[in-house]
Amino acid sequence: MTLNIRDLVDAELAGQCRDTHFVKNVTQVTTAGLWFDLTGSSGNPKAKQWFDAAPLTAAAISYSNDAGIFHGGEVSPQNKYFRFLRAACASATPLPMPVILCDYLLYYPTIEDGTTDPQVMTNTVTLPRYTDGKGVMMMPVTISSRTGVQQFTVTYTNSDGVAGRVTPAVTQNTAAAPGTITTCGTASSVSPQSPFIPLQDGDSGVRSIQSVTMLGADTGFFAIVLVKPIAYTVIRGIDAPYDKDMLLFANELERVYDDAYLSLLALPNGSLSGVAVRGTTKVVWN
Repeated sequence: MTLNIRDLVDAELAGQCRDTHFVKNVTQVTTAGLWFDLTGSSGNPKAKQWFDAAPLTAAAISYSNDAGIFHGGEVSPQNKYFRFLRAACASATPLPMPVILCDYLLYYPTIEDGTTDPQVMTNTVTLPRYTDGKGVMMMPVTISSRTGVQQFTVTYTNSDGVAGRVTPAVTQNTAAAPGTITTCGTASSVSPQSPFIPLQDGDSGVRSIQSVTMLGADTGFFAIVLVKPIAYTVIRGIDAPYDKDMLLFANELERVYDDAYLSLLALPNGSLSGVAVRGTTKVVWN
């Protein structure tokens, strides 16, 4: 998108901005080198669970219904942009720790590990934001533990509106903690070290999921959440919070839609149990 940086700076100086502080208190014993979804952890904003809707039925996510990090009220017909991210952690145990802030859009709950039949999704609702699917990724989140190392594929509609696209087979990890990203792995794992399921070659985004097929049966459940990554940073030490000013990286200045649900992913280098992840976000609108 094309932005007029001068207009955006003038808008911020005129007070058309919102700073919000967040803190997520993790109680799960997380695994070093595996991505973890902070959304289910308590704090501010409140925890959001990915199994509180009808199984295999798409459920939209929004600030008005589910909270998330506050980013001000509706500003339409003006546009709101993500301006600044600060993140900090008082414990050195999980550091250094990459963090991704996303707009959480839609989720498909209670996908079963124990069947190899295709699990067909019900898409009675569609993406509430980024409706063309450009840049939208699939994030599989553990609901209950599994033995692991089984694989699955996802059939989806890409951002060009082409249905029947199929992901490469991805391997599940063995981590038990709910909130762990199901398919990410450590350096020694056969799974890719990414919180997002890789897409079929040539695709750059997802509009919806048609089905999930386990290639081997296991126990446990997971959900797939469709997210749009907004900002990336790394917490490197406990000496100071780590700031990322998006205005210095204009190509990363992402729009934040009215009613967006903002939350965080983290890649800890040690367990996050008993650790608080804190920070600040800023949005500007003009």
